Amino acid sequence: MARTAYDQGRRVPGGAAAEEAGAPSACPVLGTDEAAAYTDYVHTETLLSLQRPRTGEPAELSFIITTQVMELLFRLIRHHWEQARDALEAGDTAAALAALRRGTGPQDVLVESWGMLSMLTPAEFDRFRASLDVASGVQSAGYRQLEFLLGNKSAGMARAQRGLPVAGAGLERTLAEPGLYDAALRLLARRGLPVPDDVTERDWTRPYTADPRVERAWAEVYADERPGNDLLRLAEALLDTAERVTRWRHRHLMAVKRSMGAKPGTGGSSGLDWLARNAARDVFPELWSLRTGV
Repeated sequence: MARTAYDQGRRVPGGAAAEEAGAPSACPVLGTDEAAAYTDYVHTETLLSLQRPRTGEPAELSFIITTQVMELLFRLIRHHWEQARDALEAGDTAAALAALRRGTGPQDVLVESWGMLSMLTPAEFDRFRASLDVASGVQSAGYRQLEFLLGNKSAGMARAQRGLPVAGAGLERTLAEPGLYDAALRLLARRGLPVPDDVTERDWTRPYTADPRVERAWAEVYADERPGNDLLRLAEALLDTAERVTRWRHRHLMAVKRSMGAKPGTGGSSGLDWLARNAARDVFPELWSLRTGV
């Protein structure tokens, strides 16, 4: 019989008869201190105290938990992307590739997390929507950190968080730093590829815009198909990341369309129009556009 992690606890006598009857042959017996160790490490009691619905609508709990799960995933993905960016700045492509690969797992979970809201009907959402007041996902500092790392910088979005000292300071820092794609382009330039200086030393607080000269530099990377071309592996890893971002944006669009149609967003956005424009915007654009000419 295969043993599990839980079988590492102290064994309880059960005997062959119990095992033949289908009962486990071993069971953990925990003392008070042992039982508290897991809760202390994960902060389970604190975590499970943070779901506070404001209405009697049962679907509101699903909405709150899904949103909180997304915020945790934003935090984890940011951790991996910042590691990848810093590794690229240091010229360590192996470490950058490893960090990007680690980031794809939570990205996939993030995309699928919309499934927890897929059955939310317009009537269910309407019964607790007023309790959100002006709260909206567009205000999420965690999500905005990711957008800044992708190159979608906005000084206005950073200023809006200044009332939150920790979140505001984090956004201001990310606003002023090179993003993940910026670090990749700076690496290409250091490797001798023709990425212009006005791209590699630009104003980092401004959003990244596509440049045909950058597309030509990436085209040179793709022209070298040697197995040892780490820049080609980097380009494909960045594209894996970009594709998952677009999937998440599209699932967000469809979830909103299904639950509330074309109503304006609670935070004052245009709702579907804003989400559709965001979903249509390519992440790391030259990695997509060069494919037409390859």
